[in-house]
Amino acid sequence: MDTGKSKKPFDFERFKEEAMEGLYQGKKMGGTDGVFAPMLKHLLESMLEGELDNHLEESKSSGESNRKNGKTKKTVRSLQSGHFELESSRDRNGTFEPKIVPKRQLIITEELEDNVIAMYARGMSTRNISDYVKEMYAMDISATEISNITDKIIPAMNEWRNRPLEAVYPFVFLDCMHYKVRGSGGVESRAVYNILGVNRDGKKDLIGIYLSENEGAKFWLSVLTDLKQRGVEDILVACIDGLKGFPEAIEAVFPKTQIQLCIVHQIRTSLRYVPEKDKKAVVADLKPIYKANNQEQGYEKLLEFEDKWGKKYPLSVKGWMENWTNLSTYFEYSADIRKVIYTTNAIEGMHRQIRKVTKTKGAFTSDQALLKLVYLAFKDLSKKWTMPMHNWGLTMSQLYIKFGDRLKAFGDFFLGGG
Repeated sequence: MDTGKSKKPFDFERFKEEAMEGLYQGKKMGGTDGVFAPMLKHLLESMLEGELDNHLEESKSSGESNRKNGKTKKTVRSLQSGHFELESSRDRNGTFEPKIVPKRQLIITEELEDNVIAMYARGMSTRNISDYVKEMYAMDISATEISNITDKIIPAMNEWRNRPLEAVYPFVFLDCMHYKVRGSGGVESRAVYNILGVNRDGKKDLIGIYLSENEGAKFWLSVLTDLKQRGVEDILVACIDGLKGFPEAIEAVFPKTQIQLCIVHQIRTSLRYVPEKDKKAVVADLKPIYKANNQEQGYEKLLEFEDKWGKKYPLSVKGWMENWTNLSTYFEYSADIRKVIYTTNAIEGMHRQIRKVTKTKGAFTSDQALLKLVYLAFKDLSKKWTMPMHNWGLTMSQLYIKFGDRLKAFGDFFLGGG
């Protein structure tokens, strides 16, 4: 019968000394004889003890007579720490059903790891996760332990980032997010290159995540080359911002792809050179350009805009004139398709959702930590991407008329409803 004495506290200082000594001797971190097995054993036993204490308190508050009644042992297997013996207390009434390691479960930690990963993917800080575990299980879990748990997804992330892709994507949106990472020389900038594709079924899919020190057309060229190596043979329309050299980088890898520069980005760029007193008037005169019925009418309105504002704000007009070919691509399509491709809003909307998760992190501890959280945030977000885009059947019919030969080259497809 249980004596009622508390479980002997885990000697973390001694553990650290023995762990470091073991590592210096070449001892592995994981596995049955690994340096972390004793900590995992203590962590789980402490959590089980906390669960039982909570169960007994609930029994007492409901008027039941129940108490601890000896110990039970079972050999369990952890994916990270191999086999070890797990000891836990029983209750006299036999009503205690542990959640962290259920009675008949012999493979442990998956549920804990999944819960920690889910909380991390939703942007919870390591402190908040630690507080939650302490409140639920009356035990401490460190930031390092949380990081080790979330590192479990790295092999799956790397496999996902290198997975084969579909041969053709009707629409692809390409854009960057910018973050800070702590490096050896202090805090450094990082650009996360994201490529959001819409496949022939009309469903969105993030087909690539890449990392670089900054955004540039040269790195975008390497990104596009990697997409091709992973199986992408054709892109019908690529929607991008106004980064210099970006259209040329796309053309170098996918020469048949139509480019659509983001109209919203171009408007913002134009307004940089306009003082506040004239911004409202300039915006009003830009609207007839991008709201025109067709390319010819849009160009006429652009010439009127140049005539009115060109001498006063030449830089505001220059971008429209130089990039008109790639700014006006969307005029070739119906209203439904125009609404999808005239801006990069599809990927920027995804970025806004990811930033809700990443905003709590400040500067990331490493490139791997940054990629890990962006990937987890995307996986959580993409659970909602189950339906094709609106009116996709009509969209695909129009694309088939315009790009029939290129689509036929990659096999038959079903023109389903949108």
